[in-house]
Amino acid sequence: MAVNRVPVLKRCRALGIEPQFLGIDKKSRRELKRSGRKVSEYGQQLREKQKAKFIYGVLEKPFRNYYEKADRMSGMAGENLMRMLELRLDNVIFRLGFARTRREARQIVDHKHVLVNGKRVNIPSYQVKAGDKIEIAENKKSSARYKAENGILAATAGRTVPEWLEADSEKLEGIVKDVPAREAIDVPVNEMLIVELYSK
Repeated sequence: MAVNRVPVLKRCRALGIEPQFLGIDKKSRRELKRSGRKVSEYGQQLREKQKAKFIYGVLEKPFRNYYEKADRMSGMAGENLMRMLELRLDNVIFRLGFARTRREARQIVDHKHVLVNGKRVNIPSYQVKAGDKIEIAENKKSSARYKAENGILAATAGRTVPEWLEADSEKLEGIVKDVPAREAIDVPVNEMLIVELYSK
């Protein structure tokens, strides 16, 4: 499996993303020095695609598959793409506050801590649907990873859960109330540029 070993803050600086969108509370102390060169149209489109891939932790081939599927669906391809990325199981675990970052959420899913509608799911890219109940497995709920004073729940206590989700942090479970509208997805990505890039 391909692993991106570039330091997260360095990658955030290069793409112009605030680390908070990844669930990281650090701030980069170094500002990126931009050259005075104008970025081409292709460069802007490529940067938006790289931002989306980096934020959601998706590699090129699966990302292209998401786009092709979004393009075949009814409605706007860009909005469909963002919804599909947002409805990945690892992202939903992150949004519910059961993981500090999406990377940690992916690990939690990989390690079989997550049940969807009572069934164990260990595929981070699993697409959840409206009405799905997501919970941490009963035998994992009391582990120090979640409940300790420096555990996940303490770290994510101030995080706002999106309106399309309902979370119960005491029971470590949540419900997908609805498919998110584009306005409810607070990711700094211009999906129209990604559509333009792929539709060339």
